[in-house]
Amino acid sequence: MGFLLTCSNWSFDADLQIVHAYVKLEIDGETLIDEPLCIDVGLPALLLSVHEDVEPFRWAPADEWQRIPFFCCGCGDPECRAFSFIVRHKADRRLELTEVEEREGRSPRELGTYDIDWSDYAKQVREIGETFLRFVEHLDYRPYFKDTVETVKRQLARG
Repeated sequence: MGFLLTCSNWSFDADLQIVHAYVKLEIDGETLIDEPLCIDVGLPALLLSVHEDVEPFRWAPADEWQRIPFFCCGCGDPECRAFSFIVRHKADRRLELTEVEEREGRSPRELGTYDIDWSDYAKQVREIGETFLRFVEHLDYRPYFKDTVETVKRQLARG
């Protein structure tokens, strides 16, 4: 069945300056995410994971964008729920994606580990990044991490 990551029904919360979408993540028929979430805060880290190993730390400041969880609750409260994943690149053009529950001051609790084809992952993640850029292009968008758009562009330019 493989890997399926989609973001649909994009919206912009001008008061919070965050972009929401309905996120669906399925791996080998198992649904890991199926709900509306904030996607722009963790998008730079998600795009980075296409090329490099990443490990989240949900309490990282905005300028440590590489450590932000890929998806989080869209209410704007950083203490709210987040979907955190560790991504490790393997030698055979595959990824090991580990869903974790982060716990401040303790090691994260592993919820599941999945072996994913890199090309499927890269294609779907890049599509989300490209859609994001088109979506925010004409908005008065001033995110908490002020370099979000430029960072997304740089990650997409990596190919």
